[in-house]
Amino acid sequence: MDGRYASKTAPLREHFSEFALIRERVRVEIAWYLHLADHPDISDLPAPDAPARDALVSLAQNFSVEDASEVKAIERTTNHDVKAVEYFLKNVFAKHESLQPHNEFLHFACTSEDINNLSYACLLLRWRCDHLMPSLGVLTTVLSGLAIAHAETPLLSRTHGQIASPSTVGKEFANVVHRLQRHTKTIEAVQILGKINGAVGNFNAHVSAYPDVDWPTLSASFIRALGMEPNTHTTQIEPHDFIAELFDALARYNVTLIDFARDVWGYISLGYLKQKSVAGEVGSSTMPHKINPIDFENAEGNFGLANAMFDHLSRKLPISRWQRDLTDSTVLRNLGVGAGYTDIALASLQRGIDKLDVNEAALAADLDNAWEVLAEPIQTVMRRYGLPEPYEQLKALTRGQTITQATLAEFIETLDIPADAKSQLRALTPSNYLGIAVTLATDV
Repeated sequence: MDGRYASKTAPLREHFSEFALIRERVRVEIAWYLHLADHPDISDLPAPDAPARDALVSLAQNFSVEDASEVKAIERTTNHDVKAVEYFLKNVFAKHESLQPHNEFLHFACTSEDINNLSYACLLLRWRCDHLMPSLGVLTTVLSGLAIAHAETPLLSRTHGQIASPSTVGKEFANVVHRLQRHTKTIEAVQILGKINGAVGNFNAHVSAYPDVDWPTLSASFIRALGMEPNTHTTQIEPHDFIAELFDALARYNVTLIDFARDVWGYISLGYLKQKSVAGEVGSSTMPHKINPIDFENAEGNFGLANAMFDHLSRKLPISRWQRDLTDSTVLRNLGVGAGYTDIALASLQRGIDKLDVNEAALAADLDNAWEVLAEPIQTVMRRYGLPEPYEQLKALTRGQTITQATLAEFIETLDIPADAKSQLRALTPSNYLGIAVTLATDV
């Protein structure tokens, strides 16, 4: 993802790089210090003066790669990434007369996981809001447009790979849109959780220092100020259930797009959809005529890779031995991997969609050779009027037989049904036997 696909995944560095994680740790540490300083019951920590506060806020907002390099240099000595952030900030405090005497309130009563879980939560929160949801929205808009544009274009359906009752091209796009909209709501509804409650989740150190402070309320207000909801019952770690929920929801979204990519691939193979030729592109190193559906194949493969990572993360992260083990720590550093493969897949899918055309001639030709699909409405009308064994009669007439419009017209004339019912059946063709497909296609 940092090589061939680097251009596709570059925007994720803002959310999932080592730099981004260090930046969020710095921001959380500063925010916690200021939250304590502004709380009236933390009597030993005065609020910083305006220049010092401005300096801290500016550092949080404008944290640079050079700042992160300083943190990494400290980490080479501490061999502890969060402690390195604390020492980096103590160096900053030393430059401000109003901050330096109170630098031990940095990381006050915190375990590393208090800082880490909130940092990862901030990354996930912004990634979902600023990157993921807009990307999903663009795809939904594109597919909705195709559903509406081709709402009335008849398509011969395939069930079990065999010809079946007709639909429309737009209705098949609308089916995908409807599924994606449901998944998108689920992704958006997942609550991002956080905790800042000490070494085993009981505010032990907090209470020992300030027994009269309402720490659960103070903690909850801090977490909500960061944009997430407090998880009130944890061990040393926030149990990561929300990450599993988020990635499971995104994995279902991706599965729907795997299904879509395979269907489009199949429709291209049938000739129902065709791909625009792009000047300079090569489909095969030996067969010059080929325009392969490589974008949909690429999307399918990368959605699969994304879901493999999401599956591991959602199964592993909620498990921790007793109050803490470190297996989640190394795994959490891979949050961006599934996101990256998803981005690669979405880009490939969009590129493939942009090159699609509907082959109306091929669609019409197949429909005109599939009069047997009208056996369904004929036997259903026969059922309405109580005729004996309608299914069996149509099965004998059509199964394994070559059926034409004339064949069906002759059969319809033999039926003991009202004249207007016969007229309606004779008016049916494979191209207009669509039910409410057109309405459903535009209802997206």
